[in-house]
Amino acid sequence: MKNMKLKTSVLAVAMAASGAAYADCGEVSIGAMGWASGETITALAAFVMEQGYGCSVSVVPTDTVPAVTSLAENGQPDVVPEVWTNSAPAYEGLEADGKIISAANIFAGGGEEGWWVPKYLTDEHPELATIEGILANPELVGGRFHNCPVGWGCRLVNDNLKVVHDMEGNGIEVFDHGSGANLAASIAAAFEDKAPWFGYYWGPTAVLGKYEMTRVDIGPVDAAQHKINQQENADPSQIGVSGFPSAPVKTAITAEFAAREPAVAEFVGNLELPNDVVSKMLFWKQENNASADEAAAWVLTNYTDMIKGMVNDEARAKLDKLI
Repeated sequence: MKNMKLKTSVLAVAMAASGAAYADCGEVSIGAMGWASGETITALAAFVMEQGYGCSVSVVPTDTVPAVTSLAENGQPDVVPEVWTNSAPAYEGLEADGKIISAANIFAGGGEEGWWVPKYLTDEHPELATIEGILANPELVGGRFHNCPVGWGCRLVNDNLKVVHDMEGNGIEVFDHGSGANLAASIAAAFEDKAPWFGYYWGPTAVLGKYEMTRVDIGPVDAAQHKINQQENADPSQIGVSGFPSAPVKTAITAEFAAREPAVAEFVGNLELPNDVVSKMLFWKQENNASADEAAAWVLTNYTDMIKGMVNDEARAKLDKLI
């Protein structure tokens, strides 16, 4: 473990000092979303582009709406990882007009949300992996559902679904948390004592990276029904069973970049990270108060073969000298 940490630290230093080592690729601009996963994924992609493909990479700090606006007005940055398209209404139009290309689902499982129980509960009671099993055994989950805070979109869905599943009639109290921090703390407390816990959470997150959770099957995803379930004061006769659909989280590239740097664009298209890897990275970054470069180095150190499998033979040969 000590050697692994040392390797990660050395690689992080190299990444921080990284520059274009080969002249195969020109200048590439890449957007860095202003949160932990966005900054880390950008650092990871930039390192591979520079050291594997010889690009001269400039990182542009941004956020969802500004990034999409810049793509629309300026055709820049060339690459924007982690665009939550459901928060960017203009995205679909830009894609339809051929100005941008959705190169990859940067989170292989999409942005996920749902109802969860600790894995140690389903290991002992497999029936708790379904809502039917929970409703039939409320005591096994502590007779409580941990709900979202007021003002969150998930709160509206959960408040409707608790009626659909008659949770209170089945002996499950719905406990409304006052903040996301309190919701996370309730999970931590449960794991500390191996106690029952049942409630809402989302990913990829550091919480899901630290704690092994089982996502509860609450029914098949029905997009039309979910849309109704998202409505405040929805007609009780219209709400119904649906799981939470995954949110599309894309890497956008410009059409000009795809034509100019096809080999690099191919790598960007291959850069899809499993949700559990992102969650574990976020947990490691949080626990170690690590920078984006250090977190990216952790991914490269722990998932070397996965990352090398995303690049072409020439880039892999160059990366083999470093990782």
